[in-house]
Amino acid sequence: MDRSSYPVKLIRLHEQEETALPYDRKTPAELMDIAWQLTCDVWAFKGGENAESGLQRHVVRLERRRS
Repeated sequence: MDRSSYPVKLIRLHEQEETALPYDRKTPAELMDIAWQLTCDVWAFKGGENAESGLQRHVVRLERRRS
């Protein structure tokens, strides 16, 4: 695939703060919150009623009997 015609933008280090996106300064936890809100919005738009996470959050510990 020839990528020589793709546009390229050069950003120098001293110019980086001026052109930085708002998401560049977010923590991973904040980005996950944003992604979850978008997921809930898309689910509601699709017509789903329950947009809760299906991830199991309880912890189970199994111990085998010693014989």
